[in-house]
Amino acid sequence: MSNKVNEALFDLIQSMTKSEKRYFKLLSSRHSIGGENNYIKLFDAIEKQDEYDEEELFIQFKGEALLNRFSITKKRLYDHILSALDSFHVSNSKEAQLYKMLHSIDLLYNKSLYDQSSRILRSAEKLAIKHEKLEILQILSQKKKKLIETKGYLQLTDECIKDQYEKDNSNNNEVILSNELWSIKSKLFLKLSKKGISRTENDVEEYTMICKKVLDEELQPSNSIENNYLIYHIRGAYYYAIGQLENSLINLEENMKIFEKDQHSVIGVNRKVSIFSNAIYICNRLGHHKKQVDFLAKMKDISKNSKENEDIEIKLFSSISSIELNIHLEKGDFEKAYSVAQSIEDKLLQFDDKITPIRKAFLSFKIAVVYLGKNDCNAALKWVNAILNDTSLDKTEDIVGYTQLLDLLIHIELKNDKLLPYSLKNTTRFFKSRNRLYGFETIFLQFINQLIKCDNHFDKELIWEELNEQLDGISENTFESVALDYFDFKSWAVSKLKNKAFNLVVRDKYNASLRKAP
Repeated sequence: MSNKVNEALFDLIQSMTKSEKRYFKLLSSRHSIGGENNYIKLFDAIEKQDEYDEEELFIQFKGEALLNRFSITKKRLYDHILSALDSFHVSNSKEAQLYKMLHSIDLLYNKSLYDQSSRILRSAEKLAIKHEKLEILQILSQKKKKLIETKGYLQLTDECIKDQYEKDNSNNNEVILSNELWSIKSKLFLKLSKKGISRTENDVEEYTMICKKVLDEELQPSNSIENNYLIYHIRGAYYYAIGQLENSLINLEENMKIFEKDQHSVIGVNRKVSIFSNAIYICNRLGHHKKQVDFLAKMKDISKNSKENEDIEIKLFSSISSIELNIHLEKGDFEKAYSVAQSIEDKLLQFDDKITPIRKAFLSFKIAVVYLGKNDCNAALKWVNAILNDTSLDKTEDIVGYTQLLDLLIHIELKNDKLLPYSLKNTTRFFKSRNRLYGFETIFLQFINQLIKCDNHFDKELIWEELNEQLDGISENTFESVALDYFDFKSWAVSKLKNKAFNLVVRDKYNASLRKAP
């Protein structure tokens, strides 16, 4: 018997580390009366539960006072935990430190202790500048002006007034730029999430219109590390979106230079992980194998040195796991890929709904490919169905579309001849309804349609040969070759035509690419 409000308390308690729990209990014990503390008793009871069960709590605490106005008790416990976590983490969060200083500035001002208030304000201003907390600098500026007006204008000089005016203008301009860059980035990534990499010239034009301001060569470098990061971040994503991978990598590497100079961690671990994982993916596409290995090593260093934080742990797990799967799949080493996939399955169970649906879908897709390479098509189908049955992915057309194609491919492998026509009809409807019947999709769906209708063995061989020839053309087309990044349809078709194991075909292709690499 639970609801979302009750589960919020349960989820919060279950998310806490051992150190956080210990601190909470230490803080709570200070408020005990006669050795009893309802907060701790309720906390311990909920902590032991595998899932929230309020009936069990009522049985356990039957006749005790804490059940009186139980909803209020739970709300107070929730607030008390947040307060304890705030105190526990304040030294690790510059924003928390600054907001505490803001409160102190107001307290001292209200007590007419203006000099003390000014002293803390100066310290806060230095800290905010050091860590680029632009919005807090705006608040500090208002408090500073309030103090000046209270203490009297005679303390000012024309130079002081001019200096404050220029500082405020510069900071406000950075805030305006930051808001504008966030808007551009969000529009870009919304389209990328829905549509993926450009498949037509019209897609390229749409991406270019979104990023027009950031692509302007006259755009001056910002005084803000954060804003410079966003400029290169948007440019890198834009060039990726239009298929110019070398240019994308150049901008990703520019952000790596910013990381190296970022002594005060303005950018943050999450963003560093994103940049390195994107760079590794692009290096893989471009065949820059040495750079790929170097970037992965640096990313693992970030993982070792990052502080205990579940959000970062999830990000590192999903990024590194996805990269390692890609590397092994690219090499045709499905045994190593299978080993990674098993550890991913365990982590997916552990983190469950804390991983975003799109990230979970990409991992599930790669695991399906692993099982396909291991010739365990039933297991591959399980992971494909997990993606197709996830209603939260309805708008994420890219991954869902390629999963539908992989679903058809698995049914071919399983010789599900009765299911294929039905699946083909649904998949065709999906692509038509979303105006996504591009060259590759059309070729693949026509191939399935021909295969279903063909009973003659020799005619089937001709159909496979035709598919291989058409996929050769796809590989050389910038817009259409995007489809082959999700799954190596070409190697799969070659394996069927030559009656050779899929993993061996992939391995041969990889070794050939190494010989061609500079």
